[in-house]
Amino acid sequence: MWHPRGLLLQNGDFLRLWAAQSVSQFGSQVTNLALPLAAILVLRASTFEVAALGVVEFLPFVLFSLPAGVWVDRLRRRPILIVADLGRGAALASIPLAYVAGALTLGQLYAVGFVTGVLTVCFDVAYQSYLPSLVERDQIAEGNSKLEVSRSTAQVAGPGLAGVLVGAFSAPYAIAVDAVSFIGSAFFMTAIKRVEELPTSLASSRRRMWAEIAEGLGYVFRHPLMRPMMLWVATSNFFTTTVFSILLVFAVRVLHLSAATIGLIFSLGSLGTLAGALAATRIARRFGIGWTLIGSAAAGGFAFLLIPLASGSLAIPLLVSAQLVFGFSALVGNITGISLVQAITPDRLLGRMNASRRFVVWGVIPLGGLAGGALGSHLGLRETMWIGAAGSSFAFLWVLFSPTRHVVEIDDAEEMVREINAEFALGA
Repeated sequence: MWHPRGLLLQNGDFLRLWAAQSVSQFGSQVTNLALPLAAILVLRASTFEVAALGVVEFLPFVLFSLPAGVWVDRLRRRPILIVADLGRGAALASIPLAYVAGALTLGQLYAVGFVTGVLTVCFDVAYQSYLPSLVERDQIAEGNSKLEVSRSTAQVAGPGLAGVLVGAFSAPYAIAVDAVSFIGSAFFMTAIKRVEELPTSLASSRRRMWAEIAEGLGYVFRHPLMRPMMLWVATSNFFTTTVFSILLVFAVRVLHLSAATIGLIFSLGSLGTLAGALAATRIARRFGIGWTLIGSAAAGGFAFLLIPLASGSLAIPLLVSAQLVFGFSALVGNITGISLVQAITPDRLLGRMNASRRFVVWGVIPLGGLAGGALGSHLGLRETMWIGAAGSSFAFLWVLFSPTRHVVEIDDAEEMVREINAEFALGA
């Protein structure tokens, strides 16, 4: 069992980062449910319009991930995190204000989703590049595990809280909780005391941005370990988004579930993510990094086959079971994989590595959302879920037939990537 102990609990700056992330994660879980429910219940949006909302939220990952990676490698990372938090809080606060004034529209939901998406791109790229500067190399996995415990706990409690808030006060008012949470997150970020040095790649700021973007993309696409991991996650994200983009519509209009029941389902299902966050480092030590990634990829993909089976009295048990298995597998794979790539990437490339990976693995999410909305409107909701579930169940093959299966510890991975790291050490 995971216990909150270790040298990281003596690292005050890490604790402040952890507190900031924990506060914002709880608020974000409310918005993840409340924003599409505002479209469904308040604005009576169609199936395609609801799916399009998810597309708009993730479109910035296609448009801005790569430039964000260059900025993160050129600038100090903490100010980026603070500005992103404050901006997201302000954007979300506009929704309850517009609702009170009777002026809330679907267009505003799209605009807020896009703005918060842009700021989330900047935050996420900076966040994963900032962690290695606050902790020692051998503490990265522990740091990621603790951060994921907070996120998983929020995923357990957040949807249930969101369902209650939406049922009691309506979806726009529930979103106000997330706006406040981002302000709290920014407060903890400003309290971090360690003076952050400018990234060593500042001298390269005279280079053209596209040259640096190309260097980051070249690194991840030529990388013997990152490339198959990236293709696995991208394939999984496309097909799982095909399912998730219409899941709320399916739950409300086909299964006739209430907002509170939907929130409870997501909360119970998210217990799997909490368990995965607690167990990830022990599983990786027991089975090795490579086979932990392969096993979690396979189990998470096959879990989606349970969702289109949901109906009648089996609807809730099947939906909860699918999310339990998927959540557990996703967190084990995420903590193991992210800790691996953070540990084996040169510091001067951390921002662009994270951005390039996210450009691919998150960039396909809008495409999956569009596919879900279009197929759901023409083929039917359940039929579309079968397509998404079938696709996600094959995603693990990218890592199964790759050098990843030979990685037991970080040292094994470093030996495999020694040549490419040497090539990129001083710039391609």
